[in-house]
Amino acid sequence: MSTNSADQRMIPLPLATHHTASRSATTCEYRCGNACAHDAPNTSANTYFGDIVRRALDRRGVLRAGAVLSLTAGVAAATGIPAAARGKKHGHTPAPAGIDFDPVPPNTRDGVVIPEGYDQEVVIRWGDPVLPGAPEFDFDNQSEAAQQAQFGYNNDFAGLVPLDNAGIHSLLVVNHEYTSETYMFSGYDPQNPTEEQVRIAWAAHGLTVLQVKRDPARGGLVPLPGRYSRRITANTEFAARGPAAGSELLRTSADPEGTSIAGTIANCAGGVTPWGTILSGEENFHQYFAHADQVNDPVAKQRMQRYGINTGSSTRKWERFDQRWDASAEPNETNRFGWVVEIDPNDPNSTPVKHTALGRFKHEGATVRVAEDGHVVVYMGDDERFEYIYKFVSSGRVKNGRSSHARRHNMSLLDEGTLYVARFSGNSPESEIDGSGELPSDGEFDGAGEWLPLATGDTSHVPGFTAEEVYVFTRLAADEVAPTKMDRPEDIEPNPVNGRVYGALTNNSNRGAPEHAPADEPNPRAENKHGHVLELAEKSDDPTATKMAWRLLLVCGDPQQGDTYFGGFDKDQVSPISCPDNVAFDRHGNLWIATDGNGLGSHDGLFAVPVDGPARGHVKQFLTVPSGAETCGPIITDELVTVCVQHPGENGSGAENPGSHWPDGGRAHPRPSLVAVWRTDGHHVGEIGKR
Repeated sequence: MSTNSADQRMIPLPLATHHTASRSATTCEYRCGNACAHDAPNTSANTYFGDIVRRALDRRGVLRAGAVLSLTAGVAAATGIPAAARGKKHGHTPAPAGIDFDPVPPNTRDGVVIPEGYDQEVVIRWGDPVLPGAPEFDFDNQSEAAQQAQFGYNNDFAGLVPLDNAGIHSLLVVNHEYTSETYMFSGYDPQNPTEEQVRIAWAAHGLTVLQVKRDPARGGLVPLPGRYSRRITANTEFAARGPAAGSELLRTSADPEGTSIAGTIANCAGGVTPWGTILSGEENFHQYFAHADQVNDPVAKQRMQRYGINTGSSTRKWERFDQRWDASAEPNETNRFGWVVEIDPNDPNSTPVKHTALGRFKHEGATVRVAEDGHVVVYMGDDERFEYIYKFVSSGRVKNGRSSHARRHNMSLLDEGTLYVARFSGNSPESEIDGSGELPSDGEFDGAGEWLPLATGDTSHVPGFTAEEVYVFTRLAADEVAPTKMDRPEDIEPNPVNGRVYGALTNNSNRGAPEHAPADEPNPRAENKHGHVLELAEKSDDPTATKMAWRLLLVCGDPQQGDTYFGGFDKDQVSPISCPDNVAFDRHGNLWIATDGNGLGSHDGLFAVPVDGPARGHVKQFLTVPSGAETCGPIITDELVTVCVQHPGENGSGAENPGSHWPDGGRAHPRPSLVAVWRTDGHHVGEIGKR
């Protein structure tokens, strides 16, 4: 049922201080292994370009430094980034097409709260049947066999691959990022999980593929388990492809060839390719392994430290039931995760792929753009404090057409190309970037950037690293070329309308702290609790270019505070937003942002914001999710919006006392689910009076 604005309980925003992010201790433990409670793995002392500019100012004076800064301005001009509105008061600016709805106010309701005039329905929830003949979900009688045929846990990314031109029938692919065992099983003992509980968790990871049908009359999506249905789990066979496939660094006792990898885990965001496959990023894989401190090889141990591999036992204790999760027993097994995987949803019998050419790090996701000359470009973020932004440019070019030959060719494009990492420089004097978040005198946080090559095919561009080492230990290789340390780079996606690239920087409370990187213009706020959104424009609108301009579209947080920025739009009119995570676009080019860990006292939600025109920066909240949940994997079409509601109720104290009973209500256990939202009058989402 739709939820009217009159039913929404508004909450006050903090006026004096920022609150910390709202993620629960359980979510922190099971999702990322309490990464933020540990020192950031990036302890490199690389000198990034912001330091070079500051040294130019210090040593050579303003006149010579001005030459450096004018270079950044020249790149910005070459990319055609339009100027932002300089704090203009917009009055009642008409809403652009695609986001003409009344914003949902901040609230703490235990449900999905949507705008008036819209309806919603759960499409599929944890434990619902996926494979034909799968049993109905029974919380108290779970089994590995049942879970292998049912929708997995903690859905994150979702993608639709149309099966017809009208978009009535599609293939829905959903990631299952992680399991929260204390909420999955009654009476769960974290120190002594049973083997069956562990095997259920293995089956609850991975991805789901199934056909769905959009109801053009009523609205919503209906799952249709059938011939396309598939569950991919932590034990499904994957083929390693690309320049590091077969490397000694990937070989284990179970796979002496280093080409066949069991399973995928920690699947976070992803993307739909132009050839109809799904890319999925393996993110927080580090926490699944144990005993890195017992590894004898000091080089291997150092490499594991850079990725944050666990010392001691793991949270889930998987190493007790399969030694591949014990880093001291199978040290190379850790190198077989942290990749971008590719799934062909059209062929349920196909072997999914791990693409070594895209590098190994904590991939939030991977999204594709095709350049005018046919080269494929993939954008990626490494989701941890002080990590980097990457892109890949294929050596080959896309073949047009729908023939099986063209499709096979296109599915090989990610096997070889050039892997890059980003360095950003600001164009403002150091004195104006003091960590306060206050805008510099030119009215924007902006500057220039470059993509630094790491490897091309079998050729390394990093001294002291072989190409295989660059791909397998990408973080260490990137450290050597001095890229810019960012505030948790998550989803990085190209806008299909204006061609610019948008990246969510979720937060980093350690920015500017002692022994950590200081505030800089791309990350201008110390103790950055609320995150920001980066906008890139590559030179001549060519995604294969190595030069770019950048600026911040949003500096998130309470609009009433001076350290926030909304693209120059009047802050009195915007929705508060905190901790941007996933991004998506509608066909008009509006940016949609899902949040994770709202630090402003409200539940997480989905927001829309224009990126061009007089309404640029006018953030409007479209929905909020239930207690303890985060908003993930938005899909935006004319007919509907879908979101994955991940870890609802994890703000409670376990399965016996969850913080939510959504989606089934009553005393039911909370179940991660995918929700569809649509207009009740049959009109397009965000377009009043249009179909």
